[in-house]
Amino acid sequence: MAGYQELCRELAASGPGTFGELDSTGARSVLRRFSDAWFAAAKRRKAGDDSARFPRRRRGLVPVRWYHGTFTVDGRRVRIPSARGTCPLWVRLARDLPYPVEQVRSITLLSEGGRLFLDVTAEIPVATYPPGVGPEPGRVAGVDLGIIHPYAVAEPDGAGLLVSGRAVRAEHRMHLADTKARRRAVARRAPKPGQRGSRRWRQYRRRARLVQGRHRRRVRQAQHEAARTVVSWAVGQRVGVLHVGDPRGVLDIAAGRRHNLRLRQWQIGRLIQVLTDKATLAGITVRLVDERGTSSTCPACRRRVPKPRGRTLSCPHCRFSGHRDLVAAAMIATRTPGGGPTTPTTAVPVLPGVVTHRRAGRNLPGAGRSRRDPRRPARAARGSVGLRRPAPPPSGESLALQGEDPQHPTGTPGER
Repeated sequence: MAGYQELCRELAASGPGTFGELDSTGARSVLRRFSDAWFAAAKRRKAGDDSARFPRRRRGLVPVRWYHGTFTVDGRRVRIPSARGTCPLWVRLARDLPYPVEQVRSITLLSEGGRLFLDVTAEIPVATYPPGVGPEPGRVAGVDLGIIHPYAVAEPDGAGLLVSGRAVRAEHRMHLADTKARRRAVARRAPKPGQRGSRRWRQYRRRARLVQGRHRRRVRQAQHEAARTVVSWAVGQRVGVLHVGDPRGVLDIAAGRRHNLRLRQWQIGRLIQVLTDKATLAGITVRLVDERGTSSTCPACRRRVPKPRGRTLSCPHCRFSGHRDLVAAAMIATRTPGGGPTTPTTAVPVLPGVVTHRRAGRNLPGAGRSRRDPRRPARAARGSVGLRRPAPPPSGESLALQGEDPQHPTGTPGER
């Protein structure tokens, strides 16, 4: 039994107490998640993905959702209903809700990284602007997604925006190094298969979950900051449509263990979703286009160029040179949504002449002006500076030492 309607009928026939102290609304939210996960796995397996697994494992903590009218918000306290005959659950919040109470449509109680969260869904109206100030539907900007630069934007008047994601990449790298070092340190204390772990081992596992949750929250906050920077810049440039290149096809290409890890940490879908949500609230339309060939095609002569190792694209045919990500963004702005990989670009791309640089991840450790992670130890001096040598003689004379070494005299002490 996997259908949502069948599960709800089974729940109604089972009577109260089937889900403990959960009420019928919370129990149906659990059944909805189970049913959606089951059919999503079935769809992936039908498409040929044998790695998809059905949700057969028992879970102790599952996100539970309640809709408008079933809960009550009283300042920093939220009343969550429970099963008949039991006391209601009052949840105390660490801060006030960021939205008015009348706009809240649903709440979700979930546990992540050893912390209890209350996810709030609210109905927010789309931003309105005075006449002649808001985004224009005829102004189209291209957005190129990347790892070093999460967002590179080029607008039709020749302005560009580069959002640096090096702090996010450093956070991923340092978190991976810390995780490996922590695992090596506790490898001898790890329980054998089938053996119950000690109290120290359970404390280590709890600490690892807390660190992992903190890492995810830091990266998520940096992604939101980057998307907010792009939307604010687009509103200032009066851009009404964003053409976003969709690079999710590269996830199906096996490129080795290390590069596959970088692609998974890239989180392309999350970047697109966050940008779409914030752009929609600002009154900007987001359209996905095919981005194949935009980073390897010269915008001047439209010929294929070799992939550069750095961030500068140089064409060997017409001697054109420009920033690789901004060139790709300018090419994406001319693409037609829904076109295939070989969609011709008849419009001439406008390359940015004035580029604005911003950083994503101000909340990350070491993301200030020094751009240094405090977790990284100071690099010690390698080797010795060696013996001090005298100043080089005039040209034409030998550099070899003649007579005694002035740095190591052989005379009596104090004699000059």
